[in-house]
Amino acid sequence: MALFNSSNPILKESTYDGTIFQGMTITDSMTIKGTANKFGFLFLMMMGSTIFSWNQFYAGGNPMPFLLIGVFGGLVLGLIMAFKMSWSPYLAPAYALLEGLFVGAVSAYYDYAFKTNYPGIVMQAVMLTLAVGVVMFAVYRYRIIRVTEKFRSVIIIATASIMLFYLAKWIMSMFGVEFGGFTNAATPLGIGFSIVVVCLAALNLLLNFDMIEKGVENKAPKYMEWYSAFGLLVTIVWLYLEMLRLLAKLNRR
Repeated sequence: MALFNSSNPILKESTYDGTIFQGMTITDSMTIKGTANKFGFLFLMMMGSTIFSWNQFYAGGNPMPFLLIGVFGGLVLGLIMAFKMSWSPYLAPAYALLEGLFVGAVSAYYDYAFKTNYPGIVMQAVMLTLAVGVVMFAVYRYRIIRVTEKFRSVIIIATASIMLFYLAKWIMSMFGVEFGGFTNAATPLGIGFSIVVVCLAALNLLLNFDMIEKGVENKAPKYMEWYSAFGLLVTIVWLYLEMLRLLAKLNRR
């Protein structure tokens, strides 16, 4: 079932459907190396705007504009790319810059809030995220965990449930209603919730790697390298933010 190919809405099997015309051969098609290079480029662009946003915070600037521009600007570009994947070579770099503004503002806030009791929380979250990424790549590369249809189904349902929960929590908070407060508490339940979400984000990487590999096998168009790199960046950022929240909860205990 195409619906259950990836829990990341940016990367799913239907993304690659219809990219090859019957009886025709695409000579300039997607490759693993090309996707990796473009992901590296997007990651560096994101880091550039992350550092900028971080520095603005410590220079006395208000981080909220960067956070809002990053969130809503990135959301708009992500939705556009979801419907116009051929625009990814132009929009994915812009998305990376906007995402960096958001990540930089959030990271600076956590660093400032915990600089006395937990110095280095941001760097620890970065290193843990990179370590998990490398481990999950090795797990996928050596087929320690195989991405089967059942595996995809479980991950996408779990991820969709988490996203709906976060959305409901955000909407309720806009009306001053406390909903799902346990997710922010440094209690065994709150910490357990964060551990589950971190594991879920990590497992999404396996689906991302699988979908990229399938895109190469199906000879998807070259612009899909940009789109796939963008999708992978979304998952990496999600993993990092959840790792940051988990470390913050562990420190508050």
